[in-house]
Amino acid sequence: MKGIILAGGSGTRLYPLTQCVSKQLLPVYDKPVIHYPLATMMTLGIRDILIISTPHDLPNIERMLGDGGKYGIDISYKVQEAPKGIAEAFILGADFIDGEKVCLLLGDNIFFITNDLAELKKKIALHDNDAFIFGTRVPDPERFGVIVFEEGAGDPRVLAIEEKPQNPKSSHVATGLYIYPPDVVEKVKTQKPSKRGELEITDLNNMYIRENRMQCEILKRGSAWIDVGTHKSLMKAARFVEEVENMQSMKLSCLEEMSYRLGFVTREQFRKNIEVYPKGSGYRDYLEHIINEKTLF
Repeated sequence: MKGIILAGGSGTRLYPLTQCVSKQLLPVYDKPVIHYPLATMMTLGIRDILIISTPHDLPNIERMLGDGGKYGIDISYKVQEAPKGIAEAFILGADFIDGEKVCLLLGDNIFFITNDLAELKKKIALHDNDAFIFGTRVPDPERFGVIVFEEGAGDPRVLAIEEKPQNPKSSHVATGLYIYPPDVVEKVKTQKPSKRGELEITDLNNMYIRENRMQCEILKRGSAWIDVGTHKSLMKAARFVEEVENMQSMKLSCLEEMSYRLGFVTREQFRKNIEVYPKGSGYRDYLEHIINEKTLF
């Protein structure tokens, strides 16, 4: 499975912070925003990743991440000239997808997933021809794409996704993490732009729902999802990361550590990654502690 991170947009809700700096390069506690979706991709076992961003912001993102080799992944880049909707990512990334299943993640979404990843991967493989959305309960569902479920017990079927309804039919909403089968490119090509001139992700999802090809994975209790598109949510995310890291004495979404623990890079490459940071910095001290551990778990 391939992965696309859509890191476009002008970040107007974060002005003046984003007048000169990409939203994806703003700090969330001790790491830039873009590190968090990359970490989510790596957690799902995805190593071939396309990052889509604006002509202005993409060079800075590429300058920081490079080709991904230092993390044992392969990163490529594509320009989105103008924001024409989330679903446009599949048209821009058609050659990259090249007939494979693809995971799309919004570049300003931070996830802390407690679901059983082994079981999740089995489920994705079992429903190979279906799309997946990841839902979570929120106190203000009217601000999001609300998931409408079939009534009944067990694993309810998704009937529709309603975009920002005045009277939500559930408290569960679709997050910025999606998985689609290879035919997603052809489906998006048949979409008509919405009234605001964009290819809407909700319209795409409802196409799969109408074909009874939509699976919904609800984020388990203890999971977290934060869209860092506002000043308040940016601060909320930073406080969350700080609190979890302090409680566990472990960093969240540390790409150097993750690539090493997942076996994406060798111990030698991990040492090279550590050398990037100056001696005496807290980040380097943490990574040196990891490499000196007698066991990895």
